[in-house]
Amino acid sequence: MIETIRPALLGLTTCLDLMQEPLMGSLRALLDALAAGEGEAALRHYTEIFYGLRQAGKSGLGDWLWDRLRYTEGPYPALLDRGGSDPALEGAARRDVDTLARLAGLDCGDLTAAMAALLPKSFRPVLDALPRWDSAVPFTFDDLTAFYHLHGAGLFARYRAFLWSEGQLIPVADPDTPREEEMMGYELQRDQVIANTRAFLAGNRVNDVLLYGDSGTGKSATVKTLLTVPGFESLRLIEVQKDGLRDMPGLIRSLAGRKQRFILFIDDLAFDQDDHTYSVVKTILEGGLERRPANVAIYATSNRRLLVRQTFSDRQGDEVDRQETIQEKTALSDRFGLRIPYLALSKGEFLELVQSLAVQQGLPMDREELRRRAVQWDMHSPGRTPRGARQFLASLQTV
Repeated sequence: MIETIRPALLGLTTCLDLMQEPLMGSLRALLDALAAGEGEAALRHYTEIFYGLRQAGKSGLGDWLWDRLRYTEGPYPALLDRGGSDPALEGAARRDVDTLARLAGLDCGDLTAAMAALLPKSFRPVLDALPRWDSAVPFTFDDLTAFYHLHGAGLFARYRAFLWSEGQLIPVADPDTPREEEMMGYELQRDQVIANTRAFLAGNRVNDVLLYGDSGTGKSATVKTLLTVPGFESLRLIEVQKDGLRDMPGLIRSLAGRKQRFILFIDDLAFDQDDHTYSVVKTILEGGLERRPANVAIYATSNRRLLVRQTFSDRQGDEVDRQETIQEKTALSDRFGLRIPYLALSKGEFLELVQSLAVQQGLPMDREELRRRAVQWDMHSPGRTPRGARQFLASLQTV
């Protein structure tokens, strides 16, 4: 079996990206050394393989390959991700996966026996003491195909949250998604966002969303919490950093045809008068010559309803059509079809929120005393928002 796997690996055609992995390089080098009769080189590469598997937290080649194959960006998973068909590619992928399954099933005893035949007897104690990896094969071609159909391919199959910055897509393995019980107030606003997103995931064309209003009201948390909503498993959230706005058209283009649905999330959106990246966002929202893919929506938050900052000097000067220019720059928010206000709470709503959070946190304080101190806090630290309520309760526990 060892003799036949080496030429089969050389004939792989759809997993060439996998062959660039250092661990696969060590495997090929081990097989090459055995074929060339180089026992000491084979021993060295064997130890590299064991080290690489344990460093990756895997018990065997099968586990390691199953992990890599599920999240590869190779041509076969990419084809299935976009719903295509190519019998020649499918046949080649099947042969490659069968070869990799045979590789994963190699018994370490067979490898050490092959090395023993090439090495002096003085190496026998070393070979007998070599650690072994698991030779189980936890995947088949049909298993992988089913996974690609269900989850897609590559990074978007492994991760649900990303940052887009300077033309780079950065996966977020552990996104900051507030729990449902941490979301206090603004139920009507959140219900609107969830309803719009549910329609989006159902395949409908929906409105882009702007959440605007006071700082600390939970606008950003509303968007991030979408990743925890049951039934939203196909949703992917990409937070676009300020320095990534110019490159958004390229990002959007790369998402076309994928099975997942993508929300491009722009947090704290605002532009200065001399910042012309607003025109990029305007074109994306309004639609240019290139149609935006149906699986991409734009959600943004801002502390301002008018997204372009304006000064008194902007209203002066000799420009004949300056009023039209001002309107053009301040009307960007109108391009969002769904605009949802997040305003500061009334005094009564704020006190009720404080009481609810205190109960939730198990804070032992008389209700009337809590309300009295909350009123004092509100007088000196204005900000009747969920963030302000949490800050007030935190201050009580630090006294």
